[in-house]
Amino acid sequence: VRQHRDVHVVMGNEACDLDSTVSALALAYFLAQTSPAPKAAFVPVLNIPRADFALRTETTFLLRDRGIPAASLIFRDEIDLGGLHHAGLLSLTLVDHHVLPGADAALEEAVVEVLDHRPLERERGPPCQVTVEPVGSCATLVTERILQGPPGVLDRTTAALLHGTILLDCINLSPAAGKVTPRDVACVSLLEERFPELPARDAVFGALQAAKFDVTGLTTEQMLRKDLKVLSSDEAVVAVSGIFEDLEVRL
Repeated sequence: VRQHRDVHVVMGNEACDLDSTVSALALAYFLAQTSPAPKAAFVPVLNIPRADFALRTETTFLLRDRGIPAASLIFRDEIDLGGLHHAGLLSLTLVDHHVLPGADAALEEAVVEVLDHRPLERERGPPCQVTVEPVGSCATLVTERILQGPPGVLDRTTAALLHGTILLDCINLSPAAGKVTPRDVACVSLLEERFPELPARDAVFGALQAAKFDVTGLTTEQMLRKDLKVLSSDEAVVAVSGIFEDLEVRL
């Protein structure tokens, strides 16, 4: 804000799962490499407080495996989106969701693009660019976007992030799981063709699936929050936590 520099934020949804995180990172990188507006800063923002990042164990695993330190990431509690918008400096691209929560309603007019794979809940008129397609993973749409861009932009690290995310989201491309589409399969194949050194699909999926349920190093409080579901009514609020470890082991 002090520099009066335009900031283009790419942000996933509030669940901030692997798909949202990688889609934001990869698309922001692509926009930074290809945008005709060099004065803008393209910033991927993870839509959770930094303190919650440890709970996304499959995400921390994949980023660590690909040499991306957590210190290099920007979280929602570390950037003043409202202040940037008030100063007229914010552009916002939404990935893996297309409706901002009520608390962010003031940011709606800053949204310039949406990239999502969920059914469209509300229309957005021009000049907002909307891409909502029924694929298994939002990372598939980001991969397609990057592959349609200038050659040489996609690097090995970004390819590995997208490859792993699509495999996890689409249950290792298993038709029986009912999530994968031909476009997801095509993107995984194209990434493997472009980067033949990518690990085998089964190995990638197995490692990410194991990491998703790995609670090693989490405190009891973090374990209770990792898979927390909250049900509420006028009379009561009930929180239910899924625990990925035998209580005998924890106690």
